[in-house]
Amino acid sequence: MTVLLVRHARAGRRDRWKGDDRLRPLSKKGKAQAAGLPELLAPWVGDAEPALLSSSWSRCVETLGPLSDQLGVAVSIDDALAEGMGPKAVDAFGGWLGRRLVVLCTHGDVVEALLGSVLEAGVDLGGPASAAKGSVWVIEGGRGGIRSASYLPPPA
Repeated sequence: MTVLLVRHARAGRRDRWKGDDRLRPLSKKGKAQAAGLPELLAPWVGDAEPALLSSSWSRCVETLGPLSDQLGVAVSIDDALAEGMGPKAVDAFGGWLGRRLVVLCTHGDVVEALLGSVLEAGVDLGGPASAAKGSVWVIEGGRGGIRSASYLPPPA
């Protein structure tokens, strides 16, 4: 059972965006990072039909767009992945890990909260519990809990 934990790709600068931050889209670089996700995740996804779960924020849904298009699998919204929802995401993590393959797209604070729970489970991350925009953490486990976690730098 595998969780592919994606931090959303680069978005336009928060301080330059006028309007609701939940609607802030990916930047040109972010769109390139999102376009590179299907190739980056191919060793885990292959021909499988993973569940694609995302924060409802535009930049997260957009990040999974190319993967969704390639696989023909719709992106589902999960409120536990929204910015500021780290504790709720940690509570939901066991259910996500219980699936065969799931791709989650969320925000930096939620990634850090989830990685904190992986560390608390005694899994060595091999480095800091953080993630660059557009990067992926591959978290593998099963009924006995989390077995391993590895980091994939962002594409492009």
